[in-house]
Amino acid sequence: MKSGFVALAGRPNVGKSTLVNALCGDKVAITSKVPNTTRRRIFGVANGPDYQLVLVDLPGFQRPMDALTERMQTTVDASFADVHVVLVVLDARERIGPGDRFVARRAFGSGVPVIIALNKVDKLSPAHIASQMQVAAALGDFHALHPISAKTKDGIDELRSDLVFLLPEDGQLFFPRDESTDQTVEQRVAEVIREKALHLTHEEVPHALAVVIEEIDEKLLRAFVIVETESQKGILVGKKGAMIREIGTRARPEVEALVGHPVFLQLVVKVRANWRRDKGQFERLGL
Repeated sequence: MKSGFVALAGRPNVGKSTLVNALCGDKVAITSKVPNTTRRRIFGVANGPDYQLVLVDLPGFQRPMDALTERMQTTVDASFADVHVVLVVLDARERIGPGDRFVARRAFGSGVPVIIALNKVDKLSPAHIASQMQVAAALGDFHALHPISAKTKDGIDELRSDLVFLLPEDGQLFFPRDESTDQTVEQRVAEVIREKALHLTHEEVPHALAVVIEEIDEKLLRAFVIVETESQKGILVGKKGAMIREIGTRARPEVEALVGHPVFLQLVVKVRANWRRDKGQFERLGL
């Protein structure tokens, strides 16, 4: 049996989390159009009859702007140790530029095989895809280059097979076969709530959002939605509470599926000024 770890590397917003979900066949990571949606390392587990593929979803490579993004970049750097494969993810709809080349240098310098996934090829012309593949191929000595769409799942089976091919034949199970992630139910619930808030807000609000599960039992699930300023709180609450109610309405079906029963979902918006610059807040916020 083959088993091992694959680290996903790429710039923010290239579709790493969507790709992890596609490879695992389960929603283990939230997604949005907001850069840096992924803030910490998440393991997604893809199980087959003769393999266990552990995908390491990481924040995107970036220049640290505050204590939070500095912590995120430290997580990325540390997570390259002890993996068996690096999967470099590129956005086929964007120019492959200096940021991608920086990621590629780190990946090819890791000492393990590298596979390149050229993501978001759906709706692109064959000529454009071929041109992007030619540029991607010049990034380094890769094992394989796959044009894929994590959104439509085109090319996902072939990519998964190539990743499994490179795993060691050690027969070790790192996670029980019925698990698809290392996250607790509370962590997954908090992320679902944050995802719905990300989809409904804009400008600076999404970057200042965090969610903490305060209480969970058979009937009630109370979560604190954290922002940094009173103005952000006003936006998130909305007129007569309309925005926060809509976030709860959108989150509830997925939350109830995760906890396994109906709940009263209570969302409370709180202000913690400049929490992204306060390292003491990170542990409490699960970052």
